[in-house]
Amino acid sequence: MNWLSGTAFTAFGQHVVWADMLGNLLGFGGLALGWRRSVWSWPVQLLSGAVLIAAYLGGDAPNPGLIGKQVIVIAAAAWGWTRWQQGRRSAGEIAVRFATWRERAVLTAALALGTLGLAGLYFANPSWSWSPWADAYIFVGTLAAMYAQARGWIEFWFAWIAVDVVGVPLAFNSGYAFSGLTYSIYFVLVLLGLRAWWQRTRTSRPVSINIPKGATA
Repeated sequence: MNWLSGTAFTAFGQHVVWADMLGNLLGFGGLALGWRRSVWSWPVQLLSGAVLIAAYLGGDAPNPGLIGKQVIVIAAAAWGWTRWQQGRRSAGEIAVRFATWRERAVLTAALALGTLGLAGLYFANPSWSWSPWADAYIFVGTLAAMYAQARGWIEFWFAWIAVDVVGVPLAFNSGYAFSGLTYSIYFVLVLLGLRAWWQRTRTSRPVSINIPKGATA
């Protein structure tokens, strides 16, 4: 799997490796499937994490921090997959709703505490991250988004927006124009997905009315 660490092409002066390209394509697919409320959103996200792990292991010096992050992403994707399968079996579809204020508070607190904890771990192991605070925020925010998606919360999309608000300018300011462009495309997909899920909550289901035989309208 060493080829995954090789350069696929060069854009904006940035070398894009095969693993990143495939991971981004799978990420686009996972978001699009999540937009459609398809259970296949989860195995695609799981596969994305597996591709990145294979690339990290095939490198000259495997980074335990990067590998550990993708293992957690895969576990989250497997859990989300299970939840959506259960929801589809019980309700016939993946129901979406807004989280309660209590659920939002818990999710926000978990995001803050998780970012603090992971950033501290990165500072203790400098080789694991080149930007501890931003890297921790983006990773924990991604997990928060995956958790909200698994629960069918509209806040899933807001969590992705919060991640992109940091990820896009960080990529451009760091000289990674291609990565910034990729995050920008994610942002557009997130806005479209938010609109689709929001409209879903406003769509009233048809009510069937039984009319007795012989009755006239």
